[in-house]
Amino acid sequence: MSKLLSILVAALFATVSAASFAADAPKKEEKKAEKVEKKVEKKEEKKAEKAEKVEKKDEKKAEKKDAKK
Repeated sequence: MSKLLSILVAALFATVSAASFAADAPKKEEKKAEKVEKKVEKKEEKKAEKAEKVEKKDEKKAEKKDAKK
């Protein structure tokens, strides 16, 4: 009888442990998705800033050429 009781307790423990891990998985994936999204946004912002800098440099070069003429 005690063996049966210990088996039932072990099965209950395993079930609760598995359920807790399964409940954590979606939360972790949400966090990962948010991190990836933030990284993508930062990269896009950096690209936009670089493009603006390039445009400003091109405008300055064009102004210098016009001033020489």
